[in-house]
Amino acid sequence: MATQTNSQNQGFKLNYKRTFIIGFAFFGILLLWQVYDTWCPTFLTELFKKSLGVSDEKEVQYLVGIMMALDNLAALILLPIFGKISDKTHTKIGKRMPYILVGTFVCAVAFPFIPVLFHYSQTVGVIIIMAIVVLFAMMYRNPAVALMPDMTPKPLRSKANGIINIMGYLGGAFATLVGFVFVLSDYLGTTLKKDGTPAPYTWAHGNIWAIEGPFLVASVLMLISAIVLFVLVKENKIADEMKDEMARGDAVSESADKVDDDKPLSKANKTMLWLILGAEFFWFMADNGVRTFLNNYVIYGTGSSSIGTGILTIVGGVGSVIGFAIGGIIASKIGRKYTVVGGLGLALLGYLIWIIMTFAIGLPKGSLPIWLFVIWFIKDFGMSLVHVNSFPMVVELCNSKKIGAFTGYYYASSMAAQTITPIALGALLMAPNFNWSLLPIYGGICVAISFAIFFLVKNVKTKKTAFSKGLDALGEAED
Repeated sequence: MATQTNSQNQGFKLNYKRTFIIGFAFFGILLLWQVYDTWCPTFLTELFKKSLGVSDEKEVQYLVGIMMALDNLAALILLPIFGKISDKTHTKIGKRMPYILVGTFVCAVAFPFIPVLFHYSQTVGVIIIMAIVVLFAMMYRNPAVALMPDMTPKPLRSKANGIINIMGYLGGAFATLVGFVFVLSDYLGTTLKKDGTPAPYTWAHGNIWAIEGPFLVASVLMLISAIVLFVLVKENKIADEMKDEMARGDAVSESADKVDDDKPLSKANKTMLWLILGAEFFWFMADNGVRTFLNNYVIYGTGSSSIGTGILTIVGGVGSVIGFAIGGIIASKIGRKYTVVGGLGLALLGYLIWIIMTFAIGLPKGSLPIWLFVIWFIKDFGMSLVHVNSFPMVVELCNSKKIGAFTGYYYASSMAAQTITPIALGALLMAPNFNWSLLPIYGGICVAISFAIFFLVKNVKTKKTAFSKGLDALGEAED
């Protein structure tokens, strides 16, 4: 008996090297979506304007919203499916790896055709390729995300999720930096000078390589990230090595009731799950709605260069990386619930400042003001505390045999929001009394609802669990 107790109290060690390598999968995911979400709404805006013979971009935003929502509707259906299928898959290279490799390869091949077809005004072709990319991205997204909890004991998942998200944001940063070289607003010729007059055309105006570059870079880096993951992470071998460690982690999970492998969720755990997913739905309503129309806000609403979108993304990314690095540490001190609540509060503060400044001085024209970058840092830092802890809270409620399925539930909630929010916000932007000033109001209301829901989640106190410290904590990084 004494031996068993001693074994349970041994320190948990996070394998940093392996966690960073697993993060290469998320690197590819955010790399693709950063380019997709930044460029495709503007591509669709221009294509629909030309097809309908209108000049005001507001008149087609509802169509843009519908198209972006249809992609997310497909994801809502496919993510849980691929999660459950991968849970039951057994191959020589693992249960997640086949989906990661096939999905990445097809996405990487198809992705560069989106700007080519846009350049030649092939609306139907652009929509078809977008659909193919979404389908195969969903094939690898759920299995790729499930890799981390597959190989990480429950008490370490917030810290590991922070590392995974940092890797993902590095992927997004690559896409953003490329956008500084290949400038979408220069290709379109929409940039205004500070006096409101059109800026002179540059080499990029109408040049296909100005829009093809980011997509090619994304495809190449996606392939490299998948190859690195496949070569360095031997899924079946690691699963066997981690079996005992995973069982010890399950014994100290932060759930309302103990998770039993052979029984359905308890009423308390089910309530906890629904509250987390409900709050998640509304914070993604805010996050995805604002992100979907951000580049259009910058290009059409303010007449600024699309480089401004890239700078906002980098500033927000810096805040996010800081949050990902310390979010797990904060949660170990005050608990995951209050870390998420604090993050939502910071995001709400950012939106409130954005609303006040917009109504005080109006929409900026020709360039983005410094205060908007400060808001972006605060907002994204807050949301990083949310993301780094919310996913571990969901997979905390399941056993190791259902990680893919519960990962699917988490992403089904986010994709449901991302299905509705582009249509809702796109329709509101069409209304005569609304303009691009609506963006922060919409985001702020959604985050406020999310904050209220998440406050009802039960606060499960962290159990007294031993963690390795100092050099011992880094010991497995060299294995």
